[in-house]
Amino acid sequence: MSYDVAFRHQQALDPSALVSVATCLHALTAAIEDCRNAGKDAEADPAVLLLAQHLGSVASVGRPPAIQLRRGCMDQIAEIRRNPALLVLAHKGVSYDANAKALFHQDGRKALKRLAEALLLADGSFDVRSNKAGPAVSGEITLHGEEVYVQLSLGGMGADREVMFRRCRGRSDYTGERNHWASIRELLAPDRFAARLRRELNLTAPVAEPTRLFA
Repeated sequence: MSYDVAFRHQQALDPSALVSVATCLHALTAAIEDCRNAGKDAEADPAVLLLAQHLGSVASVGRPPAIQLRRGCMDQIAEIRRNPALLVLAHKGVSYDANAKALFHQDGRKALKRLAEALLLADGSFDVRSNKAGPAVSGEITLHGEEVYVQLSLGGMGADREVMFRRCRGRSDYTGERNHWASIRELLAPDRFAARLRRELNLTAPVAEPTRLFA
């Protein structure tokens, strides 16, 4: 039994309703899915190829030349690097947005590992763990060493208090001493933040250079 349908061919023969990049792309991805369901090769399907050509035409009409678009992409990359995703997520929040929450936990873990490196914590002397919790909250990412406990979360304590840190007595100590607070911006400057942690928590100076976590 064939699961093929004629709609994509009809759309490819008369694409007059497909006037934006978004509508063209939707039609093209639907056509590819139809081919998959029918067991046909999308790379050779005439409807798929016509819809792809139409997408190219719509994307070209009235648009800037390729060199200008490439420059725009490079400008956007530079802007993203100047404004890390964690800052954007801290501003907009991640509640009920599964993709944003996944990115928050991914980048949050990286940021805490960089902090561990800035603190010169020896490999194996600390844990970095995530608790994603429910869909309405960000959850938290925690760096837990022998003397330092740092936790990153969004929304719970308000702006510029996304990072909680305190001194602890080993990795089985989950209460520790008095809580301190910092902005997520401080976490993104790990060397400077590490200096603050050493000063305010009176951390023991490392006795040897640890294994580097990042090249």
